[in-house]
Amino acid sequence: MSYRNLDIYKMAFSLFIKTHKASFLLPKYELYELGSQLRRSSDSVITNIVEGYGRSCYKNDYVRFLVFSHASNDETINHLEKIIILYPEFSSEFEIVRQEYNLLGGKINNYKKWVKENWNENNNQNIQ
Repeated sequence: MSYRNLDIYKMAFSLFIKTHKASFLLPKYELYELGSQLRRSSDSVITNIVEGYGRSCYKNDYVRFLVFSHASNDETINHLEKIIILYPEFSSEFEIVRQEYNLLGGKINNYKKWVKENWNENNNQNIQ
């Protein structure tokens, strides 16, 4: 099994690509301000899933990185909400992505709960 098989990874990766591309719609002066923060937090959602999976033989480490991923997801939503308010001309593109990140946040949270309740450190092949 690989982290690439996790639904949360697949969804986070797809959203990262959408978010990265959408960030370049922002005015030039925002590309390295809010745009950069958005790209970094979006990337952090995926990176923490991957790093946590790499430590999945240690249940507490895995859960900790899923918590980080969820927090980065919330940060990404916050950046998107600021962009939607500041740049209404792009709100439709960013609103769609924000809604998808809301869904992803729920999925990460559910997966984190599942890991807490079901993860066996001696035999971690029991991934859903």
